[in-house]
Amino acid sequence: MLADATALAEAISGGRLSSKEAMQASLEAATVAADLGSIAYLDAEKGLSSADKIDSLPREALKAMPFAGVPSLAKDLGGPFAGFPVTAGSALMTRRGGLIDSDLAERFRAAGLCVFGLTTSPEFGLSLSSEPAVGPVARNPLAPHLSAGGSSGGAAAAVAAGIVSIAHATDAGGSIRVPAACCGLFGMKPSRGLMPAGPHFGNHLGGIATELAICRSVRDTAAILTALSGNARGPFPPVALQSAPQQSLRIGVLSETGTDLPTTSERSEVVEEAARFLQAAGHRLVPIPFTTIEAVAETSRRAFVEIVCINLAETFTRFDLDAGRTEVLTQAVIERGLQISARSLWQSLNAMVLVSRDLWRLFDEIDCLLSPILSSAPLPIGSFPSNHTDTDLHFHRMAALAPLAALANASGFPALTLPFGADADGLPLPVQIMAPMGAEALLLQLAGSLEQDGRWQHPFPIAGWPA
Repeated sequence: MLADATALAEAISGGRLSSKEAMQASLEAATVAADLGSIAYLDAEKGLSSADKIDSLPREALKAMPFAGVPSLAKDLGGPFAGFPVTAGSALMTRRGGLIDSDLAERFRAAGLCVFGLTTSPEFGLSLSSEPAVGPVARNPLAPHLSAGGSSGGAAAAVAAGIVSIAHATDAGGSIRVPAACCGLFGMKPSRGLMPAGPHFGNHLGGIATELAICRSVRDTAAILTALSGNARGPFPPVALQSAPQQSLRIGVLSETGTDLPTTSERSEVVEEAARFLQAAGHRLVPIPFTTIEAVAETSRRAFVEIVCINLAETFTRFDLDAGRTEVLTQAVIERGLQISARSLWQSLNAMVLVSRDLWRLFDEIDCLLSPILSSAPLPIGSFPSNHTDTDLHFHRMAALAPLAALANASGFPALTLPFGADADGLPLPVQIMAPMGAEALLLQLAGSLEQDGRWQHPFPIAGWPA
C-alpha cells in the first residue's frame, strides 16, 4: 500500500487511528528529528487543537476531506496561516501576533490538514538552501551534511524525514522543485493564475511566484492541487485546466544544459532513461538541443534576479524596515534593487512576456519538455553563504545548481519534479517535466507513469503510519 498523505487520511477517516494520534506522532517525530532543522516554529497546542476538531466531526464529513486529520506544516514565508507568526527566516521579524488566514490557508485547512508549525526558509527566500543566520539550518534527511534545498528546504526535510507527509511550499525560482529534487520528493509549480494569492500576498512577485506543497506521491500532488486551486480572485486571468490527454504524446527531451551551467552526466542520463521509459509506454520522443531554449533560460534568470531584488527593496521602503538588521547578502540585494531603474524593470517584465511567447512556439512542436532540474547532487551545507555582498556570485551559484528552474516562473508554465532512481550514494536522481499553461493533468499523468516504475523508495516512514 502506498504510504502518503492520502493513505494517512484514509486511515483516519476509516477509524484505524485518530487525527490526535497522528498529530502526537508527528510532534514526537519533530522532537526526535530536531537536528534536521526543518521546523523553525512549532505550536503543539494549536496542532493538537486542530486535530481534536477533526476527530469531533462525523465520519461522513471526514470522507469529504482529501486530507482529513493529516498533520502538516506551513512555510515561514508566503501566504500567512492565522496563529503562526511568520518571520521569513529573518532576525528582523519577531514571533508575535498572527495574521488572518490567506485564501490558500483557508483552503489548506478546509482540506482537513492540521498545521502545527512553520518550516525553515532562508532569509526572505533568497537562496536555494535553507540556512538562515537566525537558524535553524535545514539539513537533508538523506545525508545531513547536505542541503535540503531552498527556499522550501524545511518543508522538504520534514516531508522526507516523515515528520509530516505533506507540507505547504512556495516557488518563485524553483523553491518548491529544488528542495523536492534534493530530498526525493514530488514538487509542482502550478500555472500562473491558478492558485489564490490574496488577501495579503499581492501579485506574487509580478507573477513569478506561486504556492502549493511538497509531497511524497503523485496522487497527493494531484489532490492538493485540486483542493487549493481555482477561483484565485487574483490579478492574473484564471487558468482553464485541461483534462489529461489519452493519445500518444510528443515528449521533448532536453538532457543537458550547456557548457556555462553544465549538468553532470549521471543527472543527464536519468533524463534519457525517463524518456526511454515513456517511449516504451507509447509516447514519441523529440530531441531538444539546449540551444533551443538557451536564450529564454538566460532571460528568465535575469528577470528573476531583477524582480526579486526590486521587490525586496520596495518592501523595505514601503514598510520603513531596518535593513541593517538583516543578513549581509540581504542588504546587498536590497541595495541592488534600489539601483534598478524603471526602464530596466520594464525591460525584464517585457522579456518575460517574450519568454512565454517563445515557449508557446516550442510547445507547438511538443506536448511537454522533459529535462534535468538539478545540475548535480544536493550541495553541502554552507554552499550558499550569506555573509558577503557579491549578489552576482550568489545568483550565479543558484543558476548553476538549477539552470532551468526560473524558466517555469518567468513563463508562468507549470512544471513538476520527481525522483526517478538513486545514485551510488543513495541520493535521488530527479527529472523535471514542463508543460503549457493549464496542462497540470498532463504533468501528473506522466509523473504517475514514472512513479509506478518504483525506481525511488522513501527511506523514512511517515510518523503515525498505522502498523
